[in-house]
Amino acid sequence: MTDFTNAFWDWYVGIVTIVSILACGLLLWIAGKTTVKTGADKINDGTTGHVWDEDLRELNNPLPLWWMWLFVVTIIFSIVYLIIFPGLGSFKGLLMWSQEKEHAIDVKALAAQHAPLYAKYATQTVEQLSKDPQALKLGERLFTNNCAQCHGSEGRGSKSYPNLTNPDSAWLGARDYAHIVKTVTEGRIGVMPPMAAAVGDDEKISDLTQYVLSLSASPHDRDKAAKGSASFATCSACHGADGRGNKLLGAPNLTDSYWLYGSGAEVIKQSILNGRSNVMPAQAGKLSPEQIRIVSAYVLSLGPKVSGQP
Repeated sequence: MTDFTNAFWDWYVGIVTIVSILACGLLLWIAGKTTVKTGADKINDGTTGHVWDEDLRELNNPLPLWWMWLFVVTIIFSIVYLIIFPGLGSFKGLLMWSQEKEHAIDVKALAAQHAPLYAKYATQTVEQLSKDPQALKLGERLFTNNCAQCHGSEGRGSKSYPNLTNPDSAWLGARDYAHIVKTVTEGRIGVMPPMAAAVGDDEKISDLTQYVLSLSASPHDRDKAAKGSASFATCSACHGADGRGNKLLGAPNLTDSYWLYGSGAEVIKQSILNGRSNVMPAQAGKLSPEQIRIVSAYVLSLGPKVSGQP
């Protein structure tokens, strides 16, 4: 069905475009040949027959010759253009030009232009990069252009987007250079499955919510939290028996004050009921390996310094 729909619109666009060009040519030809005859005896007196204020008549003068030929040149140009470049549905034109090819050429040219700038950082360790002011400035610019849309210009994140300035314990994964490079390169997918069926009815979900709040010493109902501690066994496989999370799985630490999706009983309840899903797109297709190294060093510089070899 999709192929048929695409084929229909390809033909539709192509036919409408060709008919429109031919119609413009036909209209120009008719306008140049047609004369208007007015009056009772239909005499061609050089007017259109329109009269205002009793004696103000609209003349039927032909288009200036240069203006008419300008229309002809425009029609010819449009025909030649549609033969050379895409514009008639699925026809790609004789030059086979496309936006994707043009973009790829521009990206390749830009990469070649910037290659000498990044080449000197290719063999430096993370310690050297983190102490190089120029490298960190480059990293900041790369971060602003590619990461700040989600993580904020200062890396402090927002709701559902991690705060990169947090201490190590609040990170969903290891806060070291190798992990950051891997995450920037390959992206990251975080999923918490819905747990309502495993926990039980609304009352048990409410009790578990209060228990999760108690782990971080947030305001909670002590009696309900005590009853909810048993239900937390369904969560401990990922978050650990003590709720401190698991960095290998990317499971958050529930005992600190940092909440990725917001705090409070309602937010936690929704996480239990519906689960959570978050995606960081891979940057390997957008950034070169050298650029990833530099932006990773900058990310590492946003919080506590950690040594590590690339």
